[in-house]
Amino acid sequence: MRTVTWIKMAVTGVVFCVGGPALIYYVTPSEEELFSRYNPELQKRSLERRKEKQEDFDNFVTKLKEYSKSDKPVWTVWEQEAAKQRQLGIQQELDRRKLAAAEAEATRQQMQSTLR
Repeated sequence: MRTVTWIKMAVTGVVFCVGGPALIYYVTPSEEELFSRYNPELQKRSLERRKEKQEDFDNFVTKLKEYSKSDKPVWTVWEQEAAKQRQLGIQQELDRRKLAAAEAEATRQQMQSTLR
């Protein structure tokens, strides 16, 4: 009696452990099938952005490889790099504003000299 129960449990376990993933694999559509179900406008947009997305992913992987060469954790190096980029962006913005202010001052001086 106990062996029959164990055999039923084993068979049921195998059916669930093998049949479940097999069913999911059978039911899940491939990328090509999903893409073919898009409407034509989405297909066109997806094809246009594919190269951009691939370049973004390549840049991400390249940076990740570069950051992994450090002996620090990757997320620490990533945060430090992001802080550097923010600081660089702030500095560039300040430089741009100084240049715009200098140009405005030069224009103002030129206008004053032409009025005199």
